[in-house]
Amino acid sequence: MTSRPTKTMTFEKAEEIATDVLLHLVREPELVGRFLAVSGIGPESIRSAATEPGFLAGVLEFMMGDEPLLLAYCENSGLRPTMIAAARFALVGEDHFDV
Repeated sequence: MTSRPTKTMTFEKAEEIATDVLLHLVREPELVGRFLAVSGIGPESIRSAATEPGFLAGVLEFMMGDEPLLLAYCENSGLRPTMIAAARFALVGEDHFDV
């Protein structure tokens, strides 16, 4: 039996995906409003919050919590939904992954 080589999501690629998701949210006033309400971050502090550890993982968690939003984003970006989960995992590591 031949095994397929596995690709590991790098931290840098995960940051790139999460940043793109954040930009997607910011372009849509309703989406960014929902994200800010859920995260408790004010619009004036989103830039500084983005530098905090875990912020980008939170962006991905928000996206994964809304299946229609996740699927629409993935269709438009050409990513599989599992790539969003893999990026979140890469950002927080194994010790923080909730199943």
